[in-house]
Amino acid sequence: MTQIEIRAREPGDAAAIADVLSQPRVIWGTLQQPFVSVAARQKQIADSPPGHTFLVAAIDGCVVGTAGLHPAESPRRAHAASVGMAVHDGFAGRGVGTALLRALLDKADNWLALKRVELTVWVDNTRAVALYERLGFEREGLLRAHAWRAGAYVDAFSMARLRL
Repeated sequence: MTQIEIRAREPGDAAAIADVLSQPRVIWGTLQQPFVSVAARQKQIADSPPGHTFLVAAIDGCVVGTAGLHPAESPRRAHAASVGMAVHDGFAGRGVGTALLRALLDKADNWLALKRVELTVWVDNTRAVALYERLGFEREGLLRAHAWRAGAYVDAFSMARLRL
């Protein structure tokens, strides 16, 4: 079995992250845009807000996935954070997403005492929906015509995992 290393994102990861986020399946499955330069990714990393958690997954030293845990901005939602993640197309289905999400949930549960972790996922991204449900997320709602993707509007599920 391939060893997946989960670690904090570093500024030097920008080129690898740009590669992950430029993959066709990643663009299809997220709100990422095509044709984003490495320089733009470097700026995003440099401008990351404090208090957010950014991780990468590496196999044999090569970054193959990225994920973030983003605390809610309102003090009245201090118990909540949202998740975003992406796995390089060539490494999909090999446990990278599971490892990244488990690491984010460990931080949410054991270090941040979060009660709610939430996300949005396209309804036709069945692999992602299955992963989220496997790790305790539940569908809370349907967001109709949530975003524009590849020339058409796409629906999304609002999902969350609660620890009460």
